[in-house]
This record gives sequence, C-alpha cells and structure tokens, in this order.
Amino acid sequence: MSLTIDIHSFSYKKGGIPKDTTGNGGGFAFDCRGILNPGRIEEYKAQTGRDISVQEYLETKTEMPRFLQLVHNMLSISIENYLERGFEHLQINFGCTGGQHRSVYCAEKTAAFIREKYPQANVVIHHDEQPQLNVVASI
Repeated sequence: MSLTIDIHSFSYKKGGIPKDTTGNGGGFAFDCRGILNPGRIEEYKAQTGRDISVQEYLETKTEMPRFLQLVHNMLSISIENYLERGFEHLQINFGCTGGQHRSVYCAEKTAAFIREKYPQANVVIHHDEQPQLNVVASI
C-alpha cells in the first residue's frame, strides 16, 4: 500500500477544519490567517491562490515564503516517518478566512513540494470552498 496525502484548503468562517473520513482522527491544520490577506485588495478579490498575481503578492509582500518553509520542514518529518512505517493516509489542512487565496496557495504549493520530494506518495488536493478548482486532470 502507498501513502495517500489529502490536502485541503478551507475557510474557518464557512466549513471549518475538514473532517478526516479515514478513521485516523485528523492530521495537520495550519492557520494561514497570520499572513496578509490579498483578498482585501480590490484587484485580487475575484482571484484565488492559483492566480499568478495573487501568488506574486504572497511571495513578495508577505511572510508566506517563510511560513511555507517551516510548514514543509515539519511535514517532512511526518511524511518520512509515515512512509517508513507503511502508513496509508495523512491529511493536511490549510485554512484562511474565505478559503480562496492564502489556503489555496498553500495547498497548491505544498502538493507540488510533496510530489517533487516524495514521488512515491499519492497526493490529492481538495479546495473545499473553491469547488471549481477541484478538476482532476486526466493524463
């Protein structure tokens, strides 16, 4: 069996921390609300954390790069341990106010980080407040 890592972006105001349906009792929940919110800037309001301009804002005008580096360092400890021990599931949640900018960005960047560093893991992203982003590419 391989390790499946479910990554969620969510809103603290709307759905709250996603439930873990695997029976493991949950996983990581990271609060992105300590990072400046691009959603408060008019030009970014209709965009998401997948949009390049929002990403550039988060990467150059906020503490997001430092935040994610620390998160990725912490996650690596558990992912390596889970892979060694043959665990089958890990859930990682990123929350912000609306589940649109910061949490989406973190979920996407974390998925890319894990796919690159741990290609043996299966990574699935769920954007709980942005269902239009949950498109699975068929290859």
